[in-house]
Amino acid sequence: MTTMTEASVREFKMPDVGEGLTEAEILKWYVQPGDTVTDGQVVCEVETAKAAVELPIPYDGVVRELHFPEGTTVDVGTSIIAVAVAGAGGAAPEAPAEQPRTEPAQPKDEPKPEGRQPVLVGYGVATSSTKRRPRKGPEVTVPAQAIQAELNGHGGAVTDKARPLAKPPVRKLAKDLGVDLAVIVPSGPDGIITREDVHAAAAPQTVEQVAQAPAAAPVAAAPVTSYDTGRETRVPVKGVRKATAQAMVGSAFTAPHVTEFVTVDVTRTMKLVEELKQDKDMQGLRVNPLLLIAKALLVAIKRNPDVNASWDETNQEIVLKHYVNLGIAAATPRGLIVPNIKDAHDKTLPQLAEALGELVATAREGKTSPAAMQGGTVTITNVGVFGVDTGTPILNPGESAILAVGAIKLQPWVHKGKVKPRQVTTLALSFDHRLVDGELGSKVLADVAAILEQPKRLITWA
Repeated sequence: MTTMTEASVREFKMPDVGEGLTEAEILKWYVQPGDTVTDGQVVCEVETAKAAVELPIPYDGVVRELHFPEGTTVDVGTSIIAVAVAGAGGAAPEAPAEQPRTEPAQPKDEPKPEGRQPVLVGYGVATSSTKRRPRKGPEVTVPAQAIQAELNGHGGAVTDKARPLAKPPVRKLAKDLGVDLAVIVPSGPDGIITREDVHAAAAPQTVEQVAQAPAAAPVAAAPVTSYDTGRETRVPVKGVRKATAQAMVGSAFTAPHVTEFVTVDVTRTMKLVEELKQDKDMQGLRVNPLLLIAKALLVAIKRNPDVNASWDETNQEIVLKHYVNLGIAAATPRGLIVPNIKDAHDKTLPQLAEALGELVATAREGKTSPAAMQGGTVTITNVGVFGVDTGTPILNPGESAILAVGAIKLQPWVHKGKVKPRQVTTLALSFDHRLVDGELGSKVLADVAAILEQPKRLITWA
């Protein structure tokens, strides 16, 4: 997403990943003012609410200015870097620098010199996404500020009275806090009201503070809460942690959770794991208990397909999935993420092992793409790696079930009429009770347990 602000300078805006994200944090700049950039060159790394992603620039030129330092959270649609483009003068309109923003034809003309627009994971944003907004204003008399408001996603009708410039999330924040945007002095670029401006306006102020210059208001309102920095550390909630918190709260208070437990002897499964490690068809692949647990869950879903579904609240429908995108909860330095293996139900055991290995490695490197975390149907979370026996996992939003796997330990177990030390674990299955009745959930969990107790059922049941 770019706009012409001078005859030879283009502004590269924080692009929209196309999945409802509204902001991203700039983690690292790979260029500095004065550097030459080429079409497709990565200029920075940003962290969205889902993953860390590198942003490519969609044209050649020389970096004029970096608008934000590293560590800044920027709303989608906000300019982050200015690039001087050679030969762009001929393409620039004859009007002053601000005039292109006032021309209704801009959304149609803009893609022509660029040919494509960047998104957080490459190129390909549909041009129609920018053609809808200008219809809201008159054809000729649209003021420049109103057009800028449209580009920032306000979408309101144009009026004679200037409307405060703010992104939808900021407007919602102001509404929730009871703050009138019209009385806020913006501190963001191009006169845009930021979250900090809204929080500053909502903070309690003394008579003296109100009488001060508006620019001093945010500074005066900053120390809202006092605490001992030697005894406490406050960490801003953002990125993956913020997304996880919102998703878990939304899931816990939307889907009625039911969790069932079963303790099972997995000694035979552990023996099979050791045998598979020596199998030539599995050489070079990651073979561990999780692999066979994943396969067991896939077989259980095949035997009980109604568990693989989602709840469509808008249309009041249950959506039965004829595919399984198997999510694997992964703890990363940036927080909990749940990438999924697409069409896991169609994979052979070696293919599943390869996919699991790639998923884990990519997650640990922090390179999991947003697309890899979309479209999951069921999830496995392996809390046993932390020595935990079991838990009551919360559903990944939009999914019907999640299986928690506890630690595998030697325990006394009655085997063939005698008490013997056996490898034992506890499984916990949480499911959405709107979709999954107790009988169906119990069958799925019992099938997984039965396969892990007698792994030959992977063949007979599959």
